Amino acid sequence: MARRTFILLFLLLNFSVQLAFGLQTSYLIGLDKLYVDAQDPLYQNVKPGDTLYFASGNRDYLLIKNFQGAPGKPIIMINSGGIVSINTDNYYGISIQNCRYFQLTGTGDPNQTYGFQIKRVANGAGIGIGDLSSDMEIDHLSIENTLIGGIYAKTDPDCSLNGVRGSFTQYNTTVHDNYIANTGNEGIYLGSSFYDGQTVQCNGQDLVLMPGLLDGVKVYNNTIKNSGWDGIQISSASVNCQIYNNTILNDSQAEVPNQMSGILIGGGTKCDCYNNFISQGKGCGIECHGMGGCRIFNNIIVDAGVSFTPADRTQMKHGIFISELTLGNDSTLSIQHNDIINPKSDGIRFSSTKSKNNLIASNVIINPGNFDYYQNGNTSFKGVDAYIMLQNIATEVIIQNNFLERSVGSAGFVSTLMQSPEDFKPIKSSPLVDSAAVDKNITFDFIGTPRPYGPKSDIGAFELEYDLTTDIPSEPIIQNKQFKLLKNPLTDLLLISIPNPSNAIIFLSIYNLKGEMVFQTKQSQSSANAVFQTNLSALYPGTYIYTIRTGDDAGSGKFIKR
Repeated sequence: MARRTFILLFLLLNFSVQLAFGLQTSYLIGLDKLYVDAQDPLYQNVKPGDTLYFASGNRDYLLIKNFQGAPGKPIIMINSGGIVSINTDNYYGISIQNCRYFQLTGTGDPNQTYGFQIKRVANGAGIGIGDLSSDMEIDHLSIENTLIGGIYAKTDPDCSLNGVRGSFTQYNTTVHDNYIANTGNEGIYLGSSFYDGQTVQCNGQDLVLMPGLLDGVKVYNNTIKNSGWDGIQISSASVNCQIYNNTILNDSQAEVPNQMSGILIGGGTKCDCYNNFISQGKGCGIECHGMGGCRIFNNIIVDAGVSFTPADRTQMKHGIFISELTLGNDSTLSIQHNDIINPKSDGIRFSSTKSKNNLIASNVIINPGNFDYYQNGNTSFKGVDAYIMLQNIATEVIIQNNFLERSVGSAGFVSTLMQSPEDFKPIKSSPLVDSAAVDKNITFDFIGTPRPYGPKSDIGAFELEYDLTTDIPSEPIIQNKQFKLLKNPLTDLLLISIPNPSNAIIFLSIYNLKGEMVFQTKQSQSSANAVFQTNLSALYPGTYIYTIRTGDDAGSGKFIKR
């Protein structure tokens, strides 16, 4: 009896270990398994934190349903032993339905960047994620040659009313490090574009149903080439949305009206859109039809719309286009530090009158195509209006320190080839250097270098790469005020003398020579306190860059810690 009990305990322990490490047979999804459902007895023991391994090789398609992870314990769906390749006449390459807390990742083979490779989808999208799916991460996938889109992640409302606003929210949608090319429609499409409702017929009656919202969106480090429609479209994402570090080339090739942009921020969306490189598309570089509160900064947009009906000036495409918006509590939009080069029509066209206290500052806009059209054509505008077009006198926009010229050579970029982001770095003699409007909210450039990286921030997407040993002073001058380091080199205490102190909050950020932030603090400053003091004993010895901000003023310096 004891021996039998021991054997049973051993088998149970072994089974638990297999589950914990995803080694049991049911967790390895063979090439013959196209339909993987958590309700199938084969997978009923899959629990949060477990891994589904998909055997490498050629597959027709994959349908994955009903897997539920937990916060901090997603179900991992990963390739095993090489590339999972899909070439199909089906309506999707991979479909994920009613799954929550999961990651679909192509990182299963260290020798392959994209472990899942969808080569062709003859009748649909590369990846479709819906049916109340939420809390997802999609990464390291290659998707090419699809009739419709690359990655779709949204739940449309239907007569069940399970997916309507108030009943369903799609949380934490992260899409990163994917390669998407030659899609019939959008490269990446997240959320419903019918923020204000869509008509659905239920039991013979037309009902206007409001789609669920997206809360928490991150789309970054993706490369999208030759999309038929928008490169990236995000709609109904009202909270915590970021689109950054993406490369989008040759968008909008199908030339479908209202589906032509590198990045489209759709209705009901409040998003930070930054550090994206958008080049050679037929549509606008960035369109914003979303909510107020969006920040669009550090983007590089080259030749937006130039190849779209080039002889027809009435078919306009702009570097950045802001439409009338669906407004939230914060209606302010800011457009800062973008490089907009050779757009077909206007550099920035701002058409919103509802948003308030908007800011357009520190952008580089070169050679907007409408300059001669406005200057010499039968219009009421002047050539200069093509740089920043405000269509309505009721628009509230502060315009500051933008660099507006016809020739790209006048900007003082490293190169005039305009083929890669590196070409848009300024040289030391560039008029962009130290010429930006002061804004404490934009604290880094296109590659993460802190702003300001020198006496003042630079206009455009990049900060000048100073020689840290010679070019950055120890003590910045901010608005003609000299901030004094009371000791440099220092040991533990950083002491900065504040000229003409007043009641204000002073912010201090410290970076290492790689541009990585290593310390940040703030202090209330009174008229009686003329010295900013903070303990830096936790920092290693070395040379550091610091940025100090007070009110709307900012500057940078350097110090040595022993």
